[in-house]
Amino acid sequence: MRNVAFVEGVRTPFGKAGDKGIYAGTRADDLVVNTIRELLRRHPELPPERVDEVAIAATTQIGDQGLTIGRTAALLAGLPKSVPGFAIDRMCAGAMTAVTTTASGIGFGAYDIAIAGGVEHMGRHPMGEGVDPNPRIIADKLVDPTALVMGQTAENLHDRFPAITKQRTDAYAARSQEKYAEAVKTGKIGPELVPVATRSKIQSAERSSSVEGGGGGMDGLGWGLATEDEPPRPGTTLETLANLKTPFRPHGRITAGNAAGLNDGATASLLADEDTARELGLPVAMRLVGYSFAGVEPEVMGIGPVPATEKLFKRTGLSIDDIGLFEINEAFAVQVLAFLDHFGIDDEDPRVNQWGGAIACGHPLASSGVRLMTQLARQFAERPDVRYGMTTMCIGIGMGGTVIWENPAFEGAK
Repeated sequence: MRNVAFVEGVRTPFGKAGDKGIYAGTRADDLVVNTIRELLRRHPELPPERVDEVAIAATTQIGDQGLTIGRTAALLAGLPKSVPGFAIDRMCAGAMTAVTTTASGIGFGAYDIAIAGGVEHMGRHPMGEGVDPNPRIIADKLVDPTALVMGQTAENLHDRFPAITKQRTDAYAARSQEKYAEAVKTGKIGPELVPVATRSKIQSAERSSSVEGGGGGMDGLGWGLATEDEPPRPGTTLETLANLKTPFRPHGRITAGNAAGLNDGATASLLADEDTARELGLPVAMRLVGYSFAGVEPEVMGIGPVPATEKLFKRTGLSIDDIGLFEINEAFAVQVLAFLDHFGIDDEDPRVNQWGGAIACGHPLASSGVRLMTQLARQFAERPDVRYGMTTMCIGIGMGGTVIWENPAFEGAK
């Protein structure tokens, strides 16, 4: 097996789904095309024809997220027609699976270089649009009906672990917002963002001035430039969170404040055989150690990262004590806290989501796995004292995925 290097990851700013979101007038495939082009722009040392595969994930593979988007996005991004591509779906872990799948090909020797990422335009394509679940899934009692509604599975997780109170999840959510805001302020978050030209509806009063300034048109759409994440709510307080509605259950615990929202966005990463990376002069930001996916009861899908991580520890011989940095996807705060409790990690452990997480910046489903990896890679560069880091996430329909990475800058390796 060859060493697999994570060269770099980039992403679009994440937007709020819906007619008022920054990407309301932007195609999903154009979002991911921007990220692929940015990777190529940042690495002129990489001959485009050396890319062996493009794997792009989407949860709702319909409309402008369909038609084998890995291939169409590669063509639209300007890669040679000789570069193949494919689409992949593992719900929230789509981009994570795109990485692990192509990384496996690199390790085996089928590829030298691959691009892997994901996109989700939840404004254009709400989760579940156009699907037709087999009625036997419910009729044969394979799962409880709540298993198909992610917010309800999070309420079920609260039931399973009563020590994880709403107060704890709200406190965690407030810290995520605070850490994210600080990371933006200090420039930790920003260099990985790809500006995206957008079109959105403008009010009639604004239209005339926009037209005169060249920024609008007779179709009522105005041009803009997305340069920063739209979902964050800086200044979020426990008092604010305590008063939010609980849409999934009367007097429940899941709110819009302690869960990720509905978002639009795309990510892409460049992966390479480490020797090939050195040959071409590509940087090596992380080295893949191993990965694992595990299934759990769909009714409590948020617990998925626990068995996936335990499974991976058995395969790698590592333990929780070896992990110096964690990037855990914050689909719901309760899901993160269930993971921390299982492994005896404090709610405020500084190793966990140093720069905040999806509760603050957003979670465009299939794209989020590469966001986690990109942030971990950038943290590795600042932390030569850390050898191993982890990216992990829960996955709809009852799964979890975990990837362990090694820091090539680890000072103990010298």
